[in-house]
Amino acid sequence: MHTVSPKISIITVCFNSEKYIETTIKSVISQDYPAIEYIVVDGNSGDSTMMIVEKYHSFVAKKISEPDKGIYDAMTKGVAMASGDVVGILNSDDVFASESIISEVMNIFNTDNTIDAVYGNITYFNNDDPGKIVRKWITKPYYPRFFDHGEVPPHPALFVRKRVYDAIGAYFPDFKITSDYEFMLRAFKIHGYKPYFINKFIVNMRMGGESTKSLKNILIGNREMHLAWKMNNLRPPFYFWFLRFYKKVRQFFV
Repeated sequence: MHTVSPKISIITVCFNSEKYIETTIKSVISQDYPAIEYIVVDGNSGDSTMMIVEKYHSFVAKKISEPDKGIYDAMTKGVAMASGDVVGILNSDDVFASESIISEVMNIFNTDNTIDAVYGNITYFNNDDPGKIVRKWITKPYYPRFFDHGEVPPHPALFVRKRVYDAIGAYFPDFKITSDYEFMLRAFKIHGYKPYFINKFIVNMRMGGESTKSLKNILIGNREMHLAWKMNNLRPPFYFWFLRFYKKVRQFFV
């Protein structure tokens, strides 16, 4: 008797992403897990992004292209569209580390219903040379003072049960850089949802993301991170910012 594999929804949000989105799409459709709902949320691109998406229409379960308030508004739209038991978000210039990653992640969810989220490690690669790894973000298993010690799960390597989003909501659209941080702080530290760490590289990211591409964005991200704690009636310990800085720098030397 065949058992039906629980569905996972993978969301790609994009805007004028014609340069790399095809690589991202191929990374999703090459996964060996049999029950993937692929969702593309486009911010009304003015280039050929949606023409490229249309090439793969038989693999894309749902898609929209309309103006939005930014990346987190688009992510929240994607979460609302998702019908999978689990939701993952793969940005439009990133790729999964292997063709079996989704199977490995879903195997963890499928064997323990008490696990609310799964996360792992990521690498950053050079824009012009995908084979050149320039930074590694290696995290650790979650523990009660995880966020206090400057840790955070890499959001591109995070998979969350849909029931968590249904219960506590998704992303705060007014943040430009760190609404994913606020969501994880709220989900794990405030609401006590149970994350599981898999010590593997889940996603390979292209350098130049919003949070680190300029000094201005770094400052915006830090301000939003401070607000994330405040919004959740929390205060980070005095050593928090030092540890955050140290752990960011250390990623270049791992």
